[in-house]
Amino acid sequence: MNTAPRTALTIAGSDSGGGAGVQADLRAFFANGVHGLVALTAVTVQNSLGVQGFTEIPVDVVTAQIKAVASDMGVHAAKTGMLATAEIIQAVAKTLDEVHIGRDTGTPFVVDPVAASMTGHALLREEALEAIRTELFPRATLITPNLDEVRLLTGITVTDPATQRAAAEALLEFGSRWVLVKGGHMRDTDTCVDLLYDGTEPIELTGARINTENTHGGGDTMASAITSSLAKGADVPTAVAEAKRFIERCVAEAYPLGAGVGPVSPFWRLAD
Repeated sequence: MNTAPRTALTIAGSDSGGGAGVQADLRAFFANGVHGLVALTAVTVQNSLGVQGFTEIPVDVVTAQIKAVASDMGVHAAKTGMLATAEIIQAVAKTLDEVHIGRDTGTPFVVDPVAASMTGHALLREEALEAIRTELFPRATLITPNLDEVRLLTGITVTDPATQRAAAEALLEFGSRWVLVKGGHMRDTDTCVDLLYDGTEPIELTGARINTENTHGGGDTMASAITSSLAKGADVPTAVAEAKRFIERCVAEAYPLGAGVGPVSPFWRLAD
């Protein structure tokens, strides 16, 4: 009899172009050897050129999805992506408490605060940003903002290692156990340095900066790779280091698709 793999839950929106959202999460879960579970929060209308619109899933349906999979299949780690509104964020936070997912429950919880578009424009209203700060971050094992999201959440514009450290310290005050400030948007450097911090000794993870415009879904993919490793029992520094190596290869193997920004690709894992 085969043994079931570990499970990871994504609570996020659908990308009709297949490059980000739950589609990217499920691809990353599969490539990292865990079974993906889904609680869909929104259906987007998008392609490689961007998001043209979206429809939210009713809040009671979002929470029912979480409860259904948690009660039957079990969740070994979970992550969030696009949550769309303050109402959905608040309901998800309450439901996670009910099913015992979060930083103090033994089931790791990663918050990817999807709050900015690829061009840096805000995707959430201020009340939703505040709900992320007050409802999700205190429950999070790890949060994984990019630099545009850091700016929206803290007001800090990261331009160098000093401001990256300041941003990590400011974010940690919202209550998560760990913060990962991703440095991919600091494009005037030859390397990509992500800063992992838990209030003690900061950990810098340095990787090569890959020359490609096809980076759609990169943040989702990295957060999902981290969640996969946590689901399999890795500690946070190990999970982040493993995900860093994974996403570097995904970016290196990214492919053009459509007239805009193509997706990062985990297909290399199948070839290896």
